[in-house]
Amino acid sequence: MTQHAPEAGTAKPFASSADTTAKEQRLEVLAEGVYALTAEGDPNIGAVEGEDFLVCFEALATPVAARKWLAKLREHTDKPVRYLVLSHYHAVRVLGASAFDAEIVVAHENTRALIAERGKQDWESEFARMPRLAEAADSVPGLTWPTLTFAERLTLDLGGGRGDLVLQYHGRGHTEGDLTAWLPRQRILFAGDLVEAEAALYTGDAFHRDWATTTLDRVQALGAEQLVGGRGAVTRGRAAVDAAIAQTRGFLQVMLREVGGVQQRGGTLKEAFEATHAALVGDYGHWPIFEHCLPFDVSRLWDELSGVERPVVWTAERDQEVWAQLQG
Repeated sequence: MTQHAPEAGTAKPFASSADTTAKEQRLEVLAEGVYALTAEGDPNIGAVEGEDFLVCFEALATPVAARKWLAKLREHTDKPVRYLVLSHYHAVRVLGASAFDAEIVVAHENTRALIAERGKQDWESEFARMPRLAEAADSVPGLTWPTLTFAERLTLDLGGGRGDLVLQYHGRGHTEGDLTAWLPRQRILFAGDLVEAEAALYTGDAFHRDWATTTLDRVQALGAEQLVGGRGAVTRGRAAVDAAIAQTRGFLQVMLREVGGVQQRGGTLKEAFEATHAALVGDYGHWPIFEHCLPFDVSRLWDELSGVERPVVWTAERDQEVWAQLQG
Protein backbone atom coordinates (compact mmCIF):
# COMPACT_ATOMS: atom_id res chain seq x y z
CA MET A 1 0.00 0.00 0.00
CA THR A 2 1.32 3.41 -0.92
CA GLN A 3 1.49 6.14 1.69
CA HIS A 4 0.82 9.69 0.53
CA ALA A 5 3.19 12.42 1.62
CA PRO A 6 1.80 15.83 2.57
CA GLU A 7 2.66 18.92 0.61
CA ALA A 8 5.15 19.98 3.24
CA GLY A 9 6.84 18.17 6.11
CA THR A 10 6.87 14.46 6.81
CA ALA A 11 3.81 12.20 6.80
CA LYS A 12 2.93 10.46 10.04
CA PRO A 13 3.41 6.68 9.82
CA PHE A 14 0.13 4.99 8.94
CA ALA A 15 -2.03 4.19 12.00
CA SER A 16 0.07 2.07 14.40
CA SER A 17 2.44 0.69 11.75
CA ALA A 18 5.44 2.29 13.46
CA ASP A 19 4.48 0.97 16.92
CA THR A 20 6.88 -1.96 17.15
CA THR A 21 7.74 -1.86 20.85
CA ALA A 22 6.47 -4.77 22.91
CA LYS A 23 4.27 -3.74 25.83
CA GLU A 24 4.69 -5.14 29.32
CA GLN A 25 1.78 -7.36 30.27
CA ARG A 26 0.42 -7.34 33.81
CA LEU A 27 -1.91 -9.99 35.18
CA GLU A 28 -3.96 -8.76 38.14
CA VAL A 29 -6.23 -10.69 40.49
CA LEU A 30 -9.20 -8.38 41.06
CA ALA A 31 -11.04 -10.70 43.46
CA GLU A 32 -10.98 -14.40 44.17
CA GLY A 33 -11.10 -16.08 40.77
CA VAL A 34 -11.34 -12.82 38.79
CA TYR A 35 -8.42 -11.90 36.53
CA ALA A 36 -7.44 -9.13 34.14
CA LEU A 37 -4.47 -8.81 31.82
CA THR A 38 -3.48 -5.28 30.84
CA ALA A 39 -0.58 -4.19 28.65
CA GLU A 40 0.20 -0.46 28.58
CA GLY A 41 -2.67 0.48 26.30
CA ASP A 42 -2.88 -2.72 24.25
CA PRO A 43 -6.24 -4.54 24.27
CA ASN A 44 -7.24 -5.87 27.69
CA ILE A 45 -8.52 -9.37 28.38
CA GLY A 46 -10.04 -11.09 31.40
CA ALA A 47 -11.27 -14.29 32.99
CA VAL A 48 -13.69 -15.34 35.73
CA GLU A 49 -13.65 -18.70 37.50
CA GLY A 50 -16.83 -20.69 37.84
CA GLU A 51 -17.10 -23.70 40.14
CA ASP A 52 -15.50 -26.05 37.63
CA PHE A 53 -15.05 -23.91 34.52
CA LEU A 54 -13.77 -20.58 33.24
CA VAL A 55 -15.43 -17.70 31.49
CA CYS A 56 -12.90 -15.78 29.40
CA PHE A 57 -13.59 -12.25 28.15
CA GLU A 58 -12.04 -11.28 24.81
CA ALA A 59 -9.66 -13.34 22.69
CA LEU A 60 -6.85 -11.06 21.41
CA ALA A 61 -5.82 -10.87 17.76
CA THR A 62 -4.27 -14.26 17.08
CA PRO A 63 -4.13 -17.72 18.67
CA VAL A 64 -0.40 -17.29 19.32
CA ALA A 65 -1.01 -14.08 21.27
CA ALA A 66 -3.92 -15.68 23.13
CA ARG A 67 -1.85 -18.70 24.18
CA LYS A 68 0.62 -16.40 25.94
CA TRP A 69 -2.24 -14.95 28.01
CA LEU A 70 -3.57 -18.43 28.72
CA ALA A 71 -0.14 -19.52 29.94
CA LYS A 72 -0.21 -16.71 32.50
CA LEU A 73 -3.76 -17.60 33.49
CA ARG A 74 -2.78 -21.27 33.95
CA GLU A 75 -0.45 -20.19 36.74
CA HIS A 76 -3.64 -19.48 38.70
CA THR A 77 -6.21 -22.00 37.48
CA ASP A 78 -6.40 -25.11 35.32
CA LYS A 79 -10.17 -25.08 34.85
CA PRO A 80 -11.35 -25.57 31.28
CA VAL A 81 -12.86 -22.67 29.33
CA ARG A 82 -16.60 -23.22 29.01
CA TYR A 83 -17.51 -19.75 27.78
CA LEU A 84 -15.52 -17.33 25.67
CA VAL A 85 -17.31 -13.96 25.68
CA LEU A 86 -16.62 -11.47 22.89
CA SER A 87 -17.51 -7.87 23.67
CA HIS A 88 -17.76 -6.93 19.98
CA TYR A 89 -16.60 -7.99 16.53
CA HIS A 90 -13.28 -6.20 15.95
CA ALA A 91 -10.49 -8.46 14.76
CA VAL A 92 -7.97 -7.68 17.51
CA ARG A 93 -10.58 -8.83 20.04
CA VAL A 94 -11.80 -12.03 18.43
CA LEU A 95 -9.41 -13.74 16.02
CA GLY A 96 -7.43 -15.49 18.76
CA ALA A 97 -10.51 -17.46 19.81
CA SER A 98 -9.38 -20.88 18.62
CA ALA A 99 -6.67 -20.97 21.32
CA PHE A 100 -9.28 -21.16 24.09
CA ASP A 101 -10.97 -24.42 23.05
CA ALA A 102 -14.13 -22.94 24.52
CA GLU A 103 -17.32 -25.01 24.60
CA ILE A 104 -19.43 -21.91 23.87
CA VAL A 105 -18.51 -18.63 22.19
CA VAL A 106 -20.89 -15.86 23.27
CA ALA A 107 -21.61 -12.52 21.61
CA HIS A 108 -24.48 -10.13 21.04
CA GLU A 109 -26.71 -10.99 18.10
CA ASN A 110 -25.66 -7.78 16.34
CA THR A 111 -22.02 -8.84 16.62
CA ARG A 112 -22.74 -12.04 14.75
CA ALA A 113 -24.44 -10.06 12.01
CA LEU A 114 -21.49 -7.65 11.80
CA ILE A 115 -19.03 -10.53 11.45
CA ALA A 116 -21.07 -11.82 8.55
CA GLU A 117 -21.36 -8.38 6.98
CA ARG A 118 -17.84 -6.98 7.43
CA GLY A 119 -15.67 -9.38 9.42
CA LYS A 120 -13.29 -10.22 6.59
CA GLN A 121 -12.73 -6.56 5.68
CA ASP A 122 -12.19 -5.68 9.33
CA TRP A 123 -9.61 -8.44 9.68
CA GLU A 124 -7.56 -7.07 6.80
CA SER A 125 -8.01 -3.49 7.98
CA GLU A 126 -7.01 -4.01 11.60
CA PHE A 127 -4.01 -6.20 10.90
CA ALA A 128 -2.67 -3.52 8.56
CA ARG A 129 -3.36 -0.76 11.09
CA MET A 130 -1.81 -2.63 14.06
CA PRO A 131 0.70 -5.16 12.72
CA ARG A 132 2.42 -5.67 16.08
CA LEU A 133 -0.80 -7.07 17.57
CA ALA A 134 -1.16 -9.50 14.66
CA GLU A 135 1.50 -11.81 16.07
CA ALA A 136 1.84 -14.92 13.89
CA ALA A 137 -1.06 -13.73 11.75
CA ASP A 138 -1.03 -16.96 9.76
CA SER A 139 -2.10 -18.84 12.90
CA VAL A 140 -5.64 -17.41 12.59
CA PRO A 141 -7.79 -20.24 11.16
CA GLY A 142 -10.57 -17.97 9.91
CA LEU A 143 -13.32 -15.70 11.15
CA THR A 144 -14.55 -16.29 14.71
CA TRP A 145 -18.24 -17.16 14.86
CA PRO A 146 -20.25 -17.06 18.10
CA THR A 147 -22.21 -20.19 18.93
CA LEU A 148 -24.56 -18.45 21.38
CA THR A 149 -26.04 -14.98 20.93
CA PHE A 150 -28.56 -12.88 22.83
CA ALA A 151 -30.41 -9.58 22.48
CA GLU A 152 -30.53 -7.90 25.90
CA ARG A 153 -29.14 -9.96 28.79
CA LEU A 154 -27.64 -13.37 29.48
CA THR A 155 -26.96 -14.49 33.04
CA LEU A 156 -24.36 -17.20 33.69
CA ASP A 157 -24.53 -19.04 37.02
CA LEU A 158 -20.92 -19.49 38.13
CA GLY A 159 -21.91 -22.26 40.56
CA GLY A 160 -20.50 -23.15 43.96
CA GLY A 161 -21.89 -20.03 45.61
CA ARG A 162 -19.83 -17.80 43.33
CA GLY A 163 -22.82 -15.79 42.14
CA ASP A 164 -23.70 -14.73 38.61
CA LEU A 165 -21.92 -13.19 35.67
CA VAL A 166 -24.34 -10.94 33.79
CA LEU A 167 -23.69 -10.28 30.11
CA GLN A 168 -25.63 -7.23 29.00
CA TYR A 169 -26.28 -5.01 26.00
CA HIS A 170 -26.64 -1.34 26.92
CA GLY A 171 -27.32 0.12 23.49
CA ARG A 172 -25.32 1.23 20.50
CA GLY A 173 -21.90 2.60 21.31
CA HIS A 174 -18.44 1.64 20.13
CA THR A 175 -20.25 -0.68 17.68
CA GLU A 176 -23.82 -1.88 17.21
CA GLY A 177 -23.15 -4.95 19.34
CA ASP A 178 -21.05 -4.10 22.39
CA LEU A 179 -21.73 -6.05 25.56
CA THR A 180 -20.33 -5.89 29.08
CA ALA A 181 -19.66 -8.61 31.65
CA TRP A 182 -20.81 -7.65 35.16
CA LEU A 183 -20.14 -9.39 38.46
CA PRO A 184 -22.78 -7.88 40.77
CA ARG A 185 -21.52 -9.62 43.90
CA GLN A 186 -17.95 -8.39 43.43
CA ARG A 187 -19.05 -5.17 41.67
CA ILE A 188 -16.51 -5.72 38.91
CA LEU A 189 -17.26 -4.73 35.32
CA PHE A 190 -15.52 -5.81 32.14
CA ALA A 191 -16.65 -2.93 29.90
CA GLY A 192 -14.94 -3.74 26.62
CA ASP A 193 -14.36 -0.68 24.45
CA LEU A 194 -17.41 1.14 25.78
CA VAL A 195 -15.06 2.64 28.39
CA GLU A 196 -11.35 3.34 28.04
CA ALA A 197 -9.11 4.06 31.01
CA GLU A 198 -6.62 6.63 29.74
CA ALA A 199 -6.54 5.28 26.21
CA ALA A 200 -7.94 7.06 23.19
CA LEU A 201 -11.32 6.02 21.83
CA TYR A 202 -11.67 4.29 18.50
CA THR A 203 -15.04 5.38 17.12
CA GLY A 204 -14.79 4.39 13.47
CA ASP A 205 -17.76 2.02 13.86
CA ALA A 206 -19.54 4.01 16.54
CA PHE A 207 -22.88 5.63 17.21
CA HIS A 208 -21.53 8.68 18.97
CA ARG A 209 -24.80 10.25 20.15
CA ASP A 210 -26.17 7.05 21.66
CA TRP A 211 -22.82 6.15 23.21
CA ALA A 212 -22.29 9.55 24.83
CA THR A 213 -25.75 9.56 26.40
CA THR A 214 -27.99 6.57 27.14
CA THR A 215 -25.42 3.83 26.62
CA LEU A 216 -22.87 5.26 29.04
CA ASP A 217 -25.68 6.21 31.42
CA ARG A 218 -26.66 2.54 31.64
CA VAL A 219 -23.06 1.42 32.12
CA GLN A 220 -22.57 3.95 34.91
CA ALA A 221 -25.83 2.95 36.59
CA LEU A 222 -24.39 -0.49 37.36
CA GLY A 223 -22.29 1.14 40.07
CA ALA A 224 -19.07 -0.75 39.41
CA GLU A 225 -16.29 -0.44 41.95
CA GLN A 226 -13.65 -1.97 39.68
CA LEU A 227 -13.65 -1.59 35.91
CA VAL A 228 -11.60 -3.22 33.19
CA GLY A 229 -11.90 -1.06 30.09
CA GLY A 230 -10.99 -2.00 26.57
CA ARG A 231 -7.51 -0.56 27.02
CA GLY A 232 -5.60 0.99 29.88
CA ALA A 233 -5.07 0.15 33.53
CA VAL A 234 -7.69 -1.43 35.78
CA THR A 235 -9.77 1.30 37.42
CA ARG A 236 -10.41 0.87 41.15
CA GLY A 237 -12.91 2.65 43.37
CA ARG A 238 -16.32 4.09 42.52
CA ALA A 239 -14.98 7.61 42.05
CA ALA A 240 -12.26 6.43 39.68
CA VAL A 241 -14.74 4.32 37.71
CA ASP A 242 -17.06 7.30 37.34
CA ALA A 243 -14.07 9.40 36.23
CA ALA A 244 -13.13 6.87 33.54
CA ILE A 245 -16.70 6.91 32.23
CA ALA A 246 -16.67 10.72 32.33
CA GLN A 247 -13.40 10.81 30.37
CA THR A 248 -14.88 8.53 27.75
CA ARG A 249 -18.04 10.61 27.57
CA GLY A 250 -16.00 13.81 27.40
CA PHE A 251 -14.01 12.58 24.40
CA LEU A 252 -17.25 11.85 22.57
CA GLN A 253 -18.83 15.17 23.54
CA VAL A 254 -15.85 17.15 22.27
CA MET A 255 -15.97 15.26 18.99
CA LEU A 256 -19.69 15.93 18.60
CA ARG A 257 -19.23 19.63 19.35
CA GLU A 258 -16.29 20.17 17.02
CA VAL A 259 -17.37 18.07 14.05
CA GLY A 260 -20.93 19.33 14.35
CA GLY A 261 -19.76 22.93 14.49
CA VAL A 262 -17.67 22.61 11.35
CA GLN A 263 -20.54 20.95 9.50
CA GLN A 264 -23.00 23.65 10.56
CA ARG A 265 -20.81 26.42 9.18
CA GLY A 266 -20.28 24.58 5.89
CA GLY A 267 -16.71 23.48 6.50
CA THR A 268 -14.84 20.43 5.23
CA LEU A 269 -13.96 17.04 6.70
CA LYS A 270 -10.31 18.13 6.89
CA GLU A 271 -11.33 21.23 8.86
CA ALA A 272 -13.41 19.06 11.19
CA PHE A 273 -10.42 16.81 11.81
CA GLU A 274 -8.14 19.76 12.54
CA ALA A 275 -10.65 21.36 14.91
CA THR A 276 -11.26 18.09 16.75
CA HIS A 277 -7.56 17.33 17.01
CA ALA A 278 -6.88 20.79 18.43
CA ALA A 279 -9.67 20.43 20.98
CA LEU A 280 -8.65 16.95 22.17
CA VAL A 281 -4.87 16.81 21.95
CA GLY A 282 -4.20 18.71 25.17
CA ASP A 283 -6.13 16.31 27.39
CA TYR A 284 -5.99 13.10 25.38
CA GLY A 285 -3.08 13.39 22.95
CA HIS A 286 -0.61 11.57 25.21
CA TRP A 287 -2.89 8.54 25.47
CA PRO A 288 -2.19 5.35 23.49
CA ILE A 289 -3.38 5.28 19.84
CA PHE A 290 -4.72 8.85 19.84
CA GLU A 291 -3.12 9.83 16.52
CA HIS A 292 -3.96 6.42 15.08
CA CYS A 293 -7.67 6.58 15.90
CA LEU A 294 -8.65 10.17 15.31
CA PRO A 295 -8.84 10.25 11.49
CA PHE A 296 -11.12 7.22 11.45
CA ASP A 297 -13.13 8.62 14.37
CA VAL A 298 -13.79 11.96 12.71
CA SER A 299 -14.58 10.36 9.36
CA ARG A 300 -17.27 8.17 10.94
CA LEU A 301 -18.76 11.03 12.97
CA TRP A 302 -18.85 13.25 9.87
CA ASP A 303 -20.85 10.54 8.14
CA GLU A 304 -23.14 10.04 11.13
CA LEU A 305 -23.94 13.74 11.42
CA SER A 306 -24.51 13.80 7.65
CA GLY A 307 -27.26 11.19 7.99
CA VAL A 308 -25.28 8.00 7.30
CA GLU A 309 -26.96 5.81 9.92
CA ARG A 310 -24.67 2.79 9.89
CA PRO A 311 -20.89 2.96 9.61
CA VAL A 312 -19.38 2.55 6.16
CA VAL A 313 -17.33 -0.65 5.97
CA TRP A 314 -13.64 -0.03 6.59
CA THR A 315 -11.30 -1.69 4.12
CA ALA A 316 -7.52 -1.55 3.96
CA GLU A 317 -7.83 0.70 0.91
CA ARG A 318 -10.31 3.07 2.52
CA ASP A 319 -8.11 3.27 5.61
CA GLN A 320 -5.22 4.54 3.51
CA GLU A 321 -7.38 7.08 1.70
CA VAL A 322 -8.75 8.57 4.93
CA TRP A 323 -5.31 8.60 6.53
CA ALA A 324 -3.78 10.42 3.56
CA GLN A 325 -6.61 12.95 3.53
CA LEU A 326 -6.56 13.75 7.25
CA GLN A 327 -3.19 12.83 8.73
CA GLY A 328 -1.13 13.44 5.59
